Amino acid sequence: MKTTTVEPGDLSRSVIAVPPLARRPDLSIDNDANRALVANMRGGGISTFLYGGNADFYNIGLYEYASILDGLTEWIGHGDLAIPSVGPAYGTLMDQAPILRERAFPTAMVLPATMAFTPAGIMNGIQRFVDNFGRPIVLYVKSETYLAPADIAALVSDGTVSFIKYAIVRENPADDAFLSDLVQRVPPRMIVSGMGEQPAPVHMKAFGLSGFTSGLVCVAPAASTTLLKALQAGDDALARRILSDFRELEDLRNEMGPTRVLHDAVSMSGIADMGPVLPNLSNLDSVQRSRVSQAVARLLDRLSDIESSPSLASPAN
Repeated sequence: MKTTTVEPGDLSRSVIAVPPLARRPDLSIDNDANRALVANMRGGGISTFLYGGNADFYNIGLYEYASILDGLTEWIGHGDLAIPSVGPAYGTLMDQAPILRERAFPTAMVLPATMAFTPAGIMNGIQRFVDNFGRPIVLYVKSETYLAPADIAALVSDGTVSFIKYAIVRENPADDAFLSDLVQRVPPRMIVSGMGEQPAPVHMKAFGLSGFTSGLVCVAPAASTTLLKALQAGDDALARRILSDFRELEDLRNEMGPTRVLHDAVSMSGIADMGPVLPNLSNLDSVQRSRVSQAVARLLDRLSDIESSPSLASPAN
């Protein structure tokens, strides 16, 4: 596992996978299934793994946090980058900081607060966490009310941030005054598109972002890797084709909940049995499972030529 400082090149070398976390029926961590999922993604060219919302780190208890971190160090290959998440509550941040400090992760992503916060308070809390952790964090920006571009730039200038996951949803990703302001204040190479494949082309081409995070990379890693390469090479036709193939399953994630759909979609793909999700979420019901299962089958069928073609889907360097 990579333990050195995260560099801008790390953000463009691989799609940044945001996988779910496999559990057994008793809700304990299923190391074998998590290992199988990571191995499948590595075979498709993925070398960066960010465990956050899709892994439901929002609901992880302190009782299992250390064992999950130790699992990450075992599942992730030598030289690959594993990033766990922390927070979002301030008390949780401070409880998790000493556990993380004992381990070699070069960074951790601070999950964004959705209530009982002010921008000044968030900046104070992040700085206190970094002081205790001793390493910079990944800043996850999901709303305009969380931190202003000037606040984000101040954290970057202080050395508090390793990179930024940008995930403010827009009807038209190209029409984004907040992101336009942000890339004037922060080097775009420090920012990744944080909402999957669909907005990535605009974010990378129009705003100069380094790369993108993806959940569906767990189901079709070689295709997602090929999309990254196509965007970097300016192959718009191939990029559009892959985006079209991913859209049906992405739409179902938006409709039914991105975390639970991805969790069950990985199981349906046959890669690994992800088991139950943690309460307060729930797995899909039978009708939802049928719809997602059909979408997974269609996606894998459409992408079979990419997944099997070394010329199109060779692993990232």
